[in-house]
Amino acid sequence: MGLGKRIKVLVVDDSLVFREVLSRGIASDPAIEVVATAVDPFDARDKILKYKPDVMTCDVEMPKMNGIEFIRRLLPQYSLPVIVVSTVSEAVFDAMNGGAVDFVTKPDVKSVKSVEAFIEDLITKIKIASDAKISCANLNETRSIISANTSGNTKKIIAIGASTGGTEAIYNILKLLPSNLPGIVITQHIPPVFSKMFADRLNNSTVFSAKEAQTGDFVKPGCVLVAPGDQHMRVIKIGDTYKVECFRGEKVNGHCPSVDVLFDSVAKAAGAQAIGIILTGMGYDGGKGLLAMKRRGARTIGQDEATSVVYGMPRIAYNLGAVEKQASLGHIPKLLCGMID
Repeated sequence: MGLGKRIKVLVVDDSLVFREVLSRGIASDPAIEVVATAVDPFDARDKILKYKPDVMTCDVEMPKMNGIEFIRRLLPQYSLPVIVVSTVSEAVFDAMNGGAVDFVTKPDVKSVKSVEAFIEDLITKIKIASDAKISCANLNETRSIISANTSGNTKKIIAIGASTGGTEAIYNILKLLPSNLPGIVITQHIPPVFSKMFADRLNNSTVFSAKEAQTGDFVKPGCVLVAPGDQHMRVIKIGDTYKVECFRGEKVNGHCPSVDVLFDSVAKAAGAQAIGIILTGMGYDGGKGLLAMKRRGARTIGQDEATSVVYGMPRIAYNLGAVEKQASLGHIPKLLCGMID
């Protein structure tokens, strides 16, 4: 968005009360203007054409057509950043798969603190979404699972960090990778509860055994460990193996879990046996950690601008000199497998 230009937002929700709460809340920020509200997808379609919003917030459960189906139909015709507003449900990942930029969970409207936290989070995400890319070209440059030679590389470890747009980016990478890869550890900026849902989704839709990490879990070939949504995760070396520790702590770079915390620990534990990948996301988390990995001999990959929903974290890492190879999302799986030799 241009400097001084207010972000025009369309609020779509079938609840009159919630539309009012949401609209008044986000409009309290001087950078945001709620140009219209809509009660269902058909109403929203007309409002989009009339008001040309910069960002749309969209409920999942609505009459006439649910929010996920609406997003899938809308985005090919009208490129508009969408933030899904939902109860705690795996449906948010379907919405992200459909092209939504991000999601927030509905608050307990009886709790003032819950509503305030929700509004603050949504305002932040609206500002990020206003600069997000909606359509990423060539996500699937390679469509079949890639083979990798992993003989003699049991000591290797792969670390991935991401934020806005990361759940789909990670899925698009993992779905093309073979199960015989070294263990993978992931820090994705994501709320608690959803981190487990995300890990379960990866477990059910890729060849990997994926789970939300717990302290004491070992990093094993063919397995994926996802940092809990409210805990940092670090890797420590135990003999010839690696295990993770998950712990509560202060936010690092504004986040818990933090990508830097993970990458720094991998740099110390694995050195040249590691591969680090930084993906789409707002901010600078992960850049210094990836640089630490590279300085200790790790191979490093950064997602390119063209396929990043938000080219913030990968840009910072690239500018720091932390990225050995920059690639499109569709090319990263092949590049990664080529680094495991």
